[in-house]
Amino acid sequence: QVDSAQRLQGFEALIRWKHPERGMVSPGQFIPILEETGMILEAGEWLIDTACEQIKSWLQHLSTSKLTLAVNISARQFAQPTFVNQVRDAVLRHAIPPSLLKFELTESLLVSNIESAVSTMSELSDIGIQLSLDDFGTGYSSLQYLKRLPLDQLKIDRSFVRDITVDSNDRAIVRTIIAMADSLGLSVIAEGVETMEQRQQLLVMGCKYFQGYLFGQPMPIEKLEAMLKLK
Repeated sequence: QVDSAQRLQGFEALIRWKHPERGMVSPGQFIPILEETGMILEAGEWLIDTACEQIKSWLQHLSTSKLTLAVNISARQFAQPTFVNQVRDAVLRHAIPPSLLKFELTESLLVSNIESAVSTMSELSDIGIQLSLDDFGTGYSSLQYLKRLPLDQLKIDRSFVRDITVDSNDRAIVRTIIAMADSLGLSVIAEGVETMEQRQQLLVMGCKYFQGYLFGQPMPIEKLEAMLKLK
């Protein structure tokens, strides 16, 4: 994740499964199974703890000490009564600045029980966790609930970014999202940015943060840290 001057701001952590016999298994295959079996709760807790551990490691180096790490939160995980305490414990255990941890939440996760969602998000915000609304514009996008959520960021879905240089409707949607976020005091990050033309179009519209293959493709942490010259 980079800013308008292409300065590194942080990363999104993506969960992958390297099976001993099947090789790399797509998240589209194993995440639904984790959800169905309830193992998503254990996996989600592990993911947050691992993210905090990674942030702690980056704090030891001046070049990475301010980088954020974003993780996706599942609906079942978010709805757990113990979720906020788990997050607080992980942050305290690893002694990290909570603002370096970002949770990406989907619209469908929030609207199923808006009152509970607002309460949980407020508690997370009080801890200092950054909250980003993922895939914005692809779901319900109700302004009625959006104004109530203690968000820090809206994430423009890649489906709007993909054809932004050729589709006037996509440009209009993105322009509206950016203007609305600005009026609500939220930052905006565009995902799926793959070309300089897309980046330039987004820049002209006022988007200040970007993520996508133009800046870096998914890679193992070892390769990433080698690129950052940490190892």
